Amino acid sequence: MFGSITPEPPRAAGERPGGPLIVTDDERLLDDLLRLCAAAGSEPEVVFAAPPRASSWDSAPLVLVGAEATDRVRGTARRKGVLLVGRDLDDSEVWRRALDVGADHVLLLPDAETWLVDRIADIAEGVGRPALTIGVVGGRGGAGASTLACALAVTAARAGRRTMLIDGDPLGGGLDILVGAERTGGLRWPDLADSRGRVNSGALEESLPRLESLSVLSWDRGDSVLIPAQAMRSVLGAARRRGGVVVVDLPRRVDEAVAETLAQIDVGLLIVPAELRAVAAATRVAAAVSMVLKDLRVVARGPFAAGLDDRETARLVGLPLAGELPLESRAVDALSGGGPPGASGRGPLARFCTAFLAQALAGGGSVAV
Repeated sequence: MFGSITPEPPRAAGERPGGPLIVTDDERLLDDLLRLCAAAGSEPEVVFAAPPRASSWDSAPLVLVGAEATDRVRGTARRKGVLLVGRDLDDSEVWRRALDVGADHVLLLPDAETWLVDRIADIAEGVGRPALTIGVVGGRGGAGASTLACALAVTAARAGRRTMLIDGDPLGGGLDILVGAERTGGLRWPDLADSRGRVNSGALEESLPRLESLSVLSWDRGDSVLIPAQAMRSVLGAARRRGGVVVVDLPRRVDEAVAETLAQIDVGLLIVPAELRAVAAATRVAAAVSMVLKDLRVVARGPFAAGLDDRETARLVGLPLAGELPLESRAVDALSGGGPPGASGRGPLARFCTAFLAQALAGGGSVAV
């Protein structure tokens, strides 16, 4: 445990978002919409053949208006989150009616059912802004990618942000050990290998080992080291929908499952020790990772060999520079039981993580440390 991290208070019972408001005059359409709400785990409020109350119209997180029922809502206050739902592909008037009621989208069933279920499920889960998702990969073995990934997650959690640390490298030994959660109960990757489709983000977070406001998805000590690409897509998608910060420790190879991971990462950090052999190895890693992840940046790790500095290291690899990370003895000590990397909040590692997260969350670029 690292007591300087502020725990995030649990969601109060009354905070769970309500279900959508359905306004329709069509019994068949109502049956379809109720079925889709049930599939999304949401309980709607239904107004059948009548105008909605102003309080329901204003407070509903999502409003589903039947294409035949636009007269019921004409004159209500304009708001976001109104969807016009119909079935008739040949109804040329549906677009005019959508404009009359200020609908954000026109949905025609059954073609739009999957999209609508996902949208309703987002409401049921309280989905807001997706998490800032950071991938960390070593330019060569022993570059310190796992240490930096843990330190970024610990730093984000200490700042009060909902944070999830995901171990994307099945051969790395388990990030739960690095953060001291190896004895903490909860699911590991092999338990999620059969995940398909949409995974509930709240249920995922609650099922994982948790250290205060940091959730950790790691590997167990078993022999299973394969996660299907579909499971990786579903699990990481759920983690992102939960919001906050997600940090993924990546392997240096790119297979189908890793490609699914890279596709959902906002920014990647390639850790490159400042020596010629490491630069050569990192260049090959960068070429593979950059085929999927477009925003990949170099973190140059000292001590620097003769003729190399942070900018020259990044130039040789052919990527933008995210910053310099000097070799830090406390990061090594953390591996021997001194606490998770970055837990003290002091030193070059913690300073880099704090500065990088501030820049990334603000949409900024490189970090000077």
